[in-house]
Amino acid sequence: MKIEDIIASIKSDRIRITDHADEEIYNDDLSFEEVFVSILSGEIIESYPEDRPYPSCLIFGSNFRNEPVHSVWAYNKTTKASVLITAYRPDPKRWVEWKKRRK
Repeated sequence: MKIEDIIASIKSDRIRITDHADEEIYNDDLSFEEVFVSILSGEIIESYPEDRPYPSCLIFGSNFRNEPVHSVWAYNKTTKASVLITAYRPDPKRWVEWKKRRK
C-alpha cells in the first residue's frame, strides 16, 4: 500500500468512514477536511499488511495549522477504495516527534 493510493481514493470520493473514526474525530475536535489535508502532506509511519479484511497503515501528517494528525487507513486494491478507521491528535507522551512510539 502506498499513500498515493489513499490520496487517489480520497480525491475520487471512494472512501468510507467508520463510526469509530467519526467519534474520534469529533472527540479530538478535528474536521474531516483536516484529516484529508494531513494525508496530502503525510507519510506512512506504520504498516499493518496482515490486517483483515484489508491491509492498513498509520499515517502522520499536519492539518491547516501545522498541528500533528494521525489517521489509520485500510485500502482495498480491487476496488481502489479506502476506509478511514480512526483519526486523532497524537499524544506527545506516547510519540517521539509524532512518528515513533515511546517505549
